[in-house]
Amino acid sequence: MKITRLKTWQVPPRWLFLKIETDEGVYGWGEPVVEGRAATVEAAVHELADYLVGQDPHRIEHLWNTMYRAGFYRGGPILMSAIAGIDQALWDLKGRDLGVPVHQLLGGRVRDRMRMYAWTGGDRPQDVGAGARALVDQGFTAFKMNGTPEMAIVDSHRKVDEAVARVAEARDAVGPDVGIGIDFHGRVHRPMAKALLRELEPYHPMFVEEPVAPEHLPCLVNIAGGLGYPLATGERLHTRFEFRDLLAQGMIDVVQPDLSHCGGISEGMKIASLASCHDVALAPHCPLGPLTLAASLHVDAVNHNAFIQEQSMGIHYNRDNDVLDYLVDKSALAIEDGFCAIPEGPGLGVEIDEAFVEERAKVGHRWRNPVWTHEDGSIAEW
Repeated sequence: MKITRLKTWQVPPRWLFLKIETDEGVYGWGEPVVEGRAATVEAAVHELADYLVGQDPHRIEHLWNTMYRAGFYRGGPILMSAIAGIDQALWDLKGRDLGVPVHQLLGGRVRDRMRMYAWTGGDRPQDVGAGARALVDQGFTAFKMNGTPEMAIVDSHRKVDEAVARVAEARDAVGPDVGIGIDFHGRVHRPMAKALLRELEPYHPMFVEEPVAPEHLPCLVNIAGGLGYPLATGERLHTRFEFRDLLAQGMIDVVQPDLSHCGGISEGMKIASLASCHDVALAPHCPLGPLTLAASLHVDAVNHNAFIQEQSMGIHYNRDNDVLDYLVDKSALAIEDGFCAIPEGPGLGVEIDEAFVEERAKVGHRWRNPVWTHEDGSIAEW
């Protein structure tokens, strides 16, 4: 069997789908994308196709190393996201060819279903209490919210008070037993994070995510020691080597690799194992589409330290299409009582409606994240 073609589609709301085809008619789907840079990643995918066409798709590890090492320059969000989607598609293809789900190829599942969480409150968080209560009524036992809108490197304590009040509102709405993930989104700089991290402690977060931007993670040693709740990060780290250096600091309790940004299932498995060596939990990042979610669930299925899975159904970014729209069988990723069954179909266990993909690709997208500014006109972290 040989790879014959890599075909890509940009589809709403902000995704890029990939199909790898072979000379024997077997195929696999993946999702190589960086939010807001879909066209750039798409170009990288087709550059990497030079290493893949004519090759045996079953040699996943060899092809991964060819893509990663043969180009000399390596790493970063664009190249690793292109590799990630290709890697997902290769695992999907191999599972389809052998007639087994990917988790069987990875050693077999350690759980039957995965606890899921949903989003509420939007980019500039508001009405978080009502939104959180609605999610609990749907059966979710956990949710995530943005902790704050833009915050200057040194800001008034009023911003801290407002952020804490929103979390208090959410906690009051759902009671003590529901998990609350609070995403700082890298918007909070070290001087303000020192105060905000400590003032959130009475509300017992499930975790605080991206407490500072990834380039400033070393400061956690100084500002976050002794907190009584977990810290999480990893969506903007792209290789096991970056996670290795992070875990060596001993300041992170939950790693959040994104299976469309970190090199795919192959690298995600290595990151999960590395985290387990440090007794650190795994919660893959996934505000993306159905293929990233399916890939994440297969990694969750075989890693004992996985504890919860993000998904983007109904998230504020999904204005034109949502996760299940692109599936032939929407029950494959159905969430019931806050859990999703591990997919059992061959490959990733989801079947993409290619005709619908073709139709929506005619619409496409040019999604960009908002550009925020502070009161003085300087650029704010989004």
